[in-house]
Amino acid sequence: MQQLNFSTYHFRFKNSENKVSIFDEIRKKFIILTPEEWVRQHVVQFLLEEKKYPKSLINVEKVLKVNGLRKRYDVVVYNSDGSIFILIECKAPEIKIAQATFDQIARYNMTMKAQYLMVTNGLNHYFCQMDFENEKYQFLTELPLYQIR
Repeated sequence: MQQLNFSTYHFRFKNSENKVSIFDEIRKKFIILTPEEWVRQHVVQFLLEEKKYPKSLINVEKVLKVNGLRKRYDVVVYNSDGSIFILIECKAPEIKIAQATFDQIARYNMTMKAQYLMVTNGLNHYFCQMDFENEKYQFLTELPLYQIR
């Protein structure tokens, strides 16, 4: 798999029927390794190892309803009260991050109301803090470290 713009993390792999799978610590199972999954697993390790978020507050690939349509988010970090702290959209490395990607995560966030957003293709990372009062977001250089709230 392609080298990404993250620290080096240790992953568990399995080869079955000529398909490589990677172990997802959050879902506690092996997932077929696609370019997008490679990015998603790096994001999970980034949250755990660099930002110190507990596993218990991270959720991966769940369905949500947006305007009555079933959509699937990539990664969410919850606050301890169950509200959503960070919403993360992962793309494969060959997918350029464009306005459409920000539009997608903004639509999801109208339902989810996360305080922070992250968009990444593994090579380029964008971090935003929401300003719900003025209906906009502000770009940041980093996501906050975990703090007990």
